[in-house]
Amino acid sequence: MFITFEGIDGAGKSTQVTRLQTRLEAVGQHVLWTREPGGTPIGDVIRELLLSAQSDSMVAKSEALLYAASRAQLVGEVIRPALEQGKIVVCDRFVDASIAYQGAGLGIGIELVREVNRFATGGLTPDLTFLFDLPVEESKVRVRKTRGAAAVDRIEQRDDEYFSTVRQAFLDIAALQPERVKVLNALSSPDELEQEIWQSVSNLLSVKGW
Repeated sequence: MFITFEGIDGAGKSTQVTRLQTRLEAVGQHVLWTREPGGTPIGDVIRELLLSAQSDSMVAKSEALLYAASRAQLVGEVIRPALEQGKIVVCDRFVDASIAYQGAGLGIGIELVREVNRFATGGLTPDLTFLFDLPVEESKVRVRKTRGAAAVDRIEQRDDEYFSTVRQAFLDIAALQPERVKVLNALSSPDELEQEIWQSVSNLLSVKGW
């Protein structure tokens, strides 16, 4: 089973990934957690290149292809082997992120980014995706509060218009695929979010007979 977490930064994804992993393991499930970009030695090198402020000359096509390259390595080296072993894989970001951030945000084109990533992943699609929806203004406040202005990475430095476009692209994905993508109000308390996530995951486990 493959579960992904999406949304703009500061939405609380990491906290909920940890809580979900704990609850799944408590009921006897074998769980593998990973993240994007990165998750493999090769992917981590790509991550550093993508997020570094020194990469400010990177063009949009290069950014999209580097994300896809990191994802291809993660799928081949980590995700597919874990799924074949019967594990539940929980991933912080996947293809939806590239569709929103590069396809819509950078204006490359949603279908082009989707096709590149279909090749990169071999068509792998999550069974369930949680979209943490958060106003852009709140996202920026949370990111700076957590890491400080000096620690904001290359992509986080982009303007509000960019992130508004990304947020709307995520919501558009959810509207088109409501059976897979569950929209969560990221302004809710961590406990409320945990319970809502667990309810959806429990339902999926039941449907799949896990």
